[in-house]
Amino acid sequence: MKYNGPKIKKSRRLGIALAPKSEKYLERRPNPPGQHGPSKRRGKQSDYGKQLIEKQRLQYQYNLTERKLRSYYTKASRKIGNTAEIMLQLLETRLDAVVLRAGFARSIYQARQLVSHAHFFVNGKKVNIPSYQVRVGDVITVREKSRELEIFPSAQQIATTPEYLTVDDKKLTASLSRLPEQTEIPVQCEASLVVEFYSR
Repeated sequence: MKYNGPKIKKSRRLGIALAPKSEKYLERRPNPPGQHGPSKRRGKQSDYGKQLIEKQRLQYQYNLTERKLRSYYTKASRKIGNTAEIMLQLLETRLDAVVLRAGFARSIYQARQLVSHAHFFVNGKKVNIPSYQVRVGDVITVREKSRELEIFPSAQQIATTPEYLTVDDKKLTASLSRLPEQTEIPVQCEASLVVEFYSR
């Protein structure tokens, strides 16, 4: 089951904004939640603790279950190359992630919902599976009946399109031009620590 709890509390716990609304709260209260607030003394974090936090950051930024994230690590570890970069590429080319980066949604949670409700076509065919793996050259199009929704203009106002995507804001289409490099993927996480966590 995907995370449906309070986004702001989880954002403060992980130290990253999981939704646009969380950003202003993190600016005012960057410390983790708790009755003692920022004055609470916290012990030195262990290596395992650091790996766990980075794993959770990656997991919630893509709104995945533990089982699903582990399966992406397993797939990446079987391929030749940098396991951390391959895992991020697999995550970043999920349909819901592409929808988010293209500016068709304000958060990964909204992107998942829009995909599940069949608002998008991939190469002219309806796809309602958020985990659908987008390939280089695939074209994602907003369904004709969905183009009047207010969600898309509001999401596009805050979006910054990465270089590995080609987006047409007027036609509401997006295409994966190439696989992203690790440094281009806009996630706040040390993927190498996630690999260390799973490879223990």
